[in-house]
Amino acid sequence: MTAADLGAGRGLRGPDRVVSPRTGYTREAWLAVADRLLDALVPWFSASGAQVRLPGRGSWSGADCDGLEGFARSFLLAAFRIAADDGDERLVERYSRGLVAGAGGEWPRLTPCSQQMVEAAAIAVGLHESRAWLWDRLDGTEQQVVVDWLSGFVGSRTWDNNWRLFQVVGEQFLASAGAPYSPDDIDAGLERIEDWYVGDGWYSDGPGQNFDHYIGWAMHLYPGMWARMAGSAADGRLAVYRERLHRFVEDAVHLTGTDGAPIHFGRSLCYRMASVAPYWMGALLDATPLTAGQTRRLCSGTLRHFVDHGVPDGRGLLTLGWHHHFLPVTQPYSGPASPYWAAKGFLGLLLPADHEVWTAPEAGVPLDERDQVRELPAPGWVVHGTKDDGIVRLLNHGSDHGGEGDPHYNRLAYSTRTGPELTADAVDNQLLLGDCGPRTQIRRTQAGGSWWEAGEARIEVASVVHGRIEVRCALVDGPPGVIRHGGYAVASAEFPEAEVGELWAQATRVDRLSSVVVGLSGYQRAGVRRGLDVNAFGPHSATPYLEADYLGEGPRLLVAAVVLSGDTVWPRQLGESIDVTVDGCRVGLRFADGGQVDVRLGEEVGDGGTAPGAGAPA
Repeated sequence: MTAADLGAGRGLRGPDRVVSPRTGYTREAWLAVADRLLDALVPWFSASGAQVRLPGRGSWSGADCDGLEGFARSFLLAAFRIAADDGDERLVERYSRGLVAGAGGEWPRLTPCSQQMVEAAAIAVGLHESRAWLWDRLDGTEQQVVVDWLSGFVGSRTWDNNWRLFQVVGEQFLASAGAPYSPDDIDAGLERIEDWYVGDGWYSDGPGQNFDHYIGWAMHLYPGMWARMAGSAADGRLAVYRERLHRFVEDAVHLTGTDGAPIHFGRSLCYRMASVAPYWMGALLDATPLTAGQTRRLCSGTLRHFVDHGVPDGRGLLTLGWHHHFLPVTQPYSGPASPYWAAKGFLGLLLPADHEVWTAPEAGVPLDERDQVRELPAPGWVVHGTKDDGIVRLLNHGSDHGGEGDPHYNRLAYSTRTGPELTADAVDNQLLLGDCGPRTQIRRTQAGGSWWEAGEARIEVASVVHGRIEVRCALVDGPPGVIRHGGYAVASAEFPEAEVGELWAQATRVDRLSSVVVGLSGYQRAGVRRGLDVNAFGPHSATPYLEADYLGEGPRLLVAAVVLSGDTVWPRQLGESIDVTVDGCRVGLRFADGGQVDVRLGEEVGDGGTAPGAGAPA
């Protein structure tokens, strides 16, 4: 399905460039995609309607739970769709029949920390948002069957992360239905997320440094949905949630490219369009710094990005992957229906057709107007985007998801146009010493700097952003071995072109997306490493990298320029445009336009960290 195909089943004329000059998408386009997704699931419903058993790799929770997942997550989308048109009898009949059959015995019961809790939360939210058309039309016996199943939340235990909010919304629905529930469970869940609030609108998803898309599609989404369910009882907390969401969106608007692509970073990337949930929630709660036209431009841009890249697939199904089916980008908890958490991205359908977010002309977001550099101290990121090619890059000096060594967290940088190489010998956006291993637990210096231990090695990196250039200053100390530093991995259907010079390397796709590394100080040679079927953006990938021999003689300082660009890059001229001076553990940088930055590494401070490195120069 392409943008031009969207209106085929709804009598539409195609993209509307009057009210939506940037994306062409209107509310009708969103309805068309929702209909396509929901209609394509019909052949996969069980006879009772309680399970949606999609083809593909099962999750670790088993087939019965995977079937429940297919029902629950698509029901959330169906609920938004039902509310959007003041009822849809086909969807109401389809899901009410399955709801009663599933809760009546075909679904696994809710047990502590079970996957069923996740899906029950989707059902609770969906029941609330479609209440007038579905729940209120069930008879008393049918409602009791559903209440009995959801009552597994009461007094139970969840994992200590965003799951606490599943219990909150599940029991809030029970409260709204006049069923027994525990106010203490709800209060405890809402109080627990206070422990994870780190400021500037950001939460960690549980204890530690867990920052990724879950902050928007879970940590902000569920408190907002709870407030809608709780009504006036939420007033005290709602003011806090609105203030935090407003602040979060100020940062989050910088995490999407002008082509609508979200940054490819973190867990559960197969949820795709769910990344726009916080922007819609901002509109629903009147808690956003964005104008109505900016909100629709941002959200529609992401929907169009995935539609234009073949999502859903030719069957109308969402697959385990990114632009296409690609299992290495998923986690073991993801089953065939897991991608239908994309339903969260359709939250805007709860806004009526005459709401200004649907009627106002699309307006540009900051990157549409000029290059952007933004430090985000709370998650420990520097985000920079370039207007000419629309690419956003995230320099990660703060999110490690518990130090698990996951390639979706341990890279130095991520972007909207690239993904990490998912293989054990990958070098992309890493700084490695011999066999010491990759970065795991991150220890911050500031938003633009961090250090970590890998085996016997201690490595510190400070990042400086200057236009599309990232200068990475590294201090390496450890056993003898080869130091390797990789740039971004570019991937596509065809092999990227590779070029290697004495101290530079470049990999370029046919569309001219280029990844370049240039050794500015301390490096001795360069190369390009190729990959096959290890990247979510295409089967053929290539990563430029630099190397240096290290004898284990003490701290070694190295400096490299890294560029990911949609425009032509000339590596030799790039290297000549930056003057580097090294004095001990200090680096002086002077750029061709006169910009100057001094970077300091390796100086201990009292809390066990290091003195600040460098973020983005003014």
